[in-house]
Amino acid sequence: MHPLLANRRTLAVYVTVWVALALALAALLRVPALLGWRDSLLLSGMSCVVLSMLCLGPWYTCQSLPLTTTKRWQMAYNHGAAAILVTAFWIACARGIASLLGVQLGPEMPILIALSLLLYYLSIAIHYAYLAIESSRQAALETRDAELRALKAQINPHFLFNSLNSIAALAVTDGARARDMCIRLSDFFRSTLGLGERSSIAWKDELELVRAYLDVEKVRFGARLLVEMNIHDDCAECQVPPLVLQPLIENAVKHGIATLVEGGTIRVESALVPGEGKTRRLRVTVENDFDPDSPTPRRHGLGLRNVRSRLETNFGNAATLAARAQGNRFKAEMDFPCHIAD
Repeated sequence: MHPLLANRRTLAVYVTVWVALALALAALLRVPALLGWRDSLLLSGMSCVVLSMLCLGPWYTCQSLPLTTTKRWQMAYNHGAAAILVTAFWIACARGIASLLGVQLGPEMPILIALSLLLYYLSIAIHYAYLAIESSRQAALETRDAELRALKAQINPHFLFNSLNSIAALAVTDGARARDMCIRLSDFFRSTLGLGERSSIAWKDELELVRAYLDVEKVRFGARLLVEMNIHDDCAECQVPPLVLQPLIENAVKHGIATLVEGGTIRVESALVPGEGKTRRLRVTVENDFDPDSPTPRRHGLGLRNVRSRLETNFGNAATLAARAQGNRFKAEMDFPCHIAD
């Protein structure tokens, strides 16, 4: 189906343009003073209806003759032949319409021929421009999908390596807890496998994945790991990239709680805040205790870079991620548009 016919807004614009062209053609036909206003309007109106449908044809010829691969002579020959055929057909239709109105076309013929050729070639140019825009948009989407797949592929191995190191360390001191951690880790990965190739999930589902991850870490840290969650119900259905929160929680555990002998608290908050116009934004804050004197390197390591890249890939400049340390508290805050799935 032609894209103009699939979108009411573009179809309305197309009809409006052709109404304006019909009025302009009526004025041109009136110039030789051989046709009255009534005949000019009827002739131009019915003729433009025919020509407007004929000018949809280049959508198919432009698709079969792409600019990047078609030879110039071949393109000129095919489009030139099509323009001549369309013009001949339209002139025949205009003559038939004029005959029904009881008038003869004479001085008006050059105007009609020139207008037909001009509008048909303009239609070709517009269709090529539209195809170029669609091609560019499709390429951007494919690039975005490839980036998302690459970034998602980094998350599970990163978390798995850290978890296996934790299990290895725990197995030396407490085999039962190590086995419990393996079981919970298995449950977590079983949950993530259900994501498949989905580009987004509901915020409430993302939180469930985070809780499954924290269950794994609580086996390791026990009472040293405390979690506080302040989640507003109105943001439950916001669509987010899968596992976008988990790396921030992982950083809070690895570079925060793990550096403290007595452990600490991870606080997670999420709420909707006003955006531009009627839009709303999801603001998520992850805050944790940490030891400022700890030699632990790279607090802004792979996890934060991955989250920032995924937000940029999904939301572009509309998303932000800020991380900063204040005293013995480390805070990461991400903010992005809240989109609800249809």
